[in-house]
Amino acid sequence: MKNQTELNTIWESLRISNDFMFGKIMQDAELCKELLQRILPDLEIDHIEYPEAQKSIRLDVDAKSVRLDVYVRDGKGTVYDIEMQVVDTKELPKRSRYYQSMIDLQLIDKGEYYKRLKPSYIIFICPFDLFEKGRHIYTFENICKEDNSVFLKDGAVKIFLNADSDRDDVSKELRAFLDYVAGKESADGFVQRLEEAVEQARKNREWRHEYMTLLMRDQENMEKGMRKGIYGAIVMCRDFGASDAEIVEKLQEKFHLSYEEAEQYVLDSDI
Repeated sequence: MKNQTELNTIWESLRISNDFMFGKIMQDAELCKELLQRILPDLEIDHIEYPEAQKSIRLDVDAKSVRLDVYVRDGKGTVYDIEMQVVDTKELPKRSRYYQSMIDLQLIDKGEYYKRLKPSYIIFICPFDLFEKGRHIYTFENICKEDNSVFLKDGAVKIFLNADSDRDDVSKELRAFLDYVAGKESADGFVQRLEEAVEQARKNREWRHEYMTLLMRDQENMEKGMRKGIYGAIVMCRDFGASDAEIVEKLQEKFHLSYEEAEQYVLDSDI
């Protein structure tokens, strides 16, 4: 478990690319609106209504819950979900599909006409190139496979942004933001405002406490999962007749434990 000093160091080093920090910064409606306008320059976004950071959607006890980084609407009812995704989990396309379905179920009630579904945009901001084509932006809409001039017009758009690109394929305004996500300095006015917001956020004691609580909870869950995996591995090794010495060696290799740590797990499993 990380100590308080380590947790403080982590907090002080958070940047806009951290999903918690991003969600807090985007609670500023003007910053959120400016970002959306840079991503979607063809839209006229009058204003943003009710920015919600880390919005949770859970339809029933059996459904997988969804926690959205930033979930907002504009003055026309169009819905935007903006996600900061640092790790390439190899499942973002399917995740975008699931998010879309969950959001749609929030937009209309039972018995309402489907035409009441407003347009929606699922946006992932990534410091990596998910599709490995070198582009800054990948926009997906449903079109006819046999004739790509025919659009389904279901109002659903999915966008994946890549901060790791050198192409000249987006506006200088969006490029400045993506460079900032990638850790590059910029004189862009919007980027400067974001950086100032991040610096102010680090001084927010309530947010610091909330983040550290989440961090410790996640760490505890990871440690519980690891312990469960270790004890499961010990049982399996014993079922195959492995000696304690062999099990210790296997634990060191599989879970990157020291000899002392692995030996203690084996001893504890006998209790």
